[in-house]
Amino acid sequence: MLRVIAIDGPAASGKSSTAGLVAQRLGWAHLDSGALYRALTLAAVDNLDEAARRPDGAWPAQRILDLAERLPVRLVLIGSTFRPEVAGASVEEAIRSERVTRHVSVVAAIPEVRTWVNTQQRRAVEGGQGRGVVVDGRDIGTVVFPDAIVKIYLTAGPAERVQRRYKQLKEKGFDVNLAQLSVEITERDTRDSQRVISPLRPADDAAVIDTTNLTPADVFRRVSMLVSQRLPGCPEQNGALNIQL
Repeated sequence: MLRVIAIDGPAASGKSSTAGLVAQRLGWAHLDSGALYRALTLAAVDNLDEAARRPDGAWPAQRILDLAERLPVRLVLIGSTFRPEVAGASVEEAIRSERVTRHVSVVAAIPEVRTWVNTQQRRAVEGGQGRGVVVDGRDIGTVVFPDAIVKIYLTAGPAERVQRRYKQLKEKGFDVNLAQLSVEITERDTRDSQRVISPLRPADDAAVIDTTNLTPADVFRRVSMLVSQRLPGCPEQNGALNIQL
């Protein structure tokens, strides 16, 4: 049986950073599903012009998937992290750019794209030779790994999430407009939660944690406690592994 911990939630809810810390604590690998969607979007933005879109403005699913196979777009396990690559090069920084963020939720809503990404994620986890993987995203516990041994859904108020993302982007040197960022996150929340295919929602058996008024350390402690309760053989809450937050 695959050993998967699923951590889902909207943008800037803290799921990726928390998933990375939990994976580090357990000695598992970390897979950020959003990074693969972003890598695929980057490939489409760089290689498909406006003329390639359908008359209704939609992105052409088959051409995106052809790019994914030809370039290729893939996940590569480096140490304990699945890194997104396009044409053999790491794109960890490029996928966080505004030009990718502007289009990623539209690309991610394409049914064929979601099927392709889900297949790549399952292959990546299955190829881990029995190693546990902490996977974060928006439909991990509901669709990609419905049999995950632990399912957690992190959320936070919209204003708090906007401030978090603004701070993250500024620290990385991106020129960010706070008002525009707020509009983009609101629009993405709407698209993610209302799409017909794999809408953003907690799994029925997921533990829901509102992180609005919690520090990253608080969130990590709460998630770690849940994991230790539900995962046999999990390191104790105050075990030897020391993670500095």
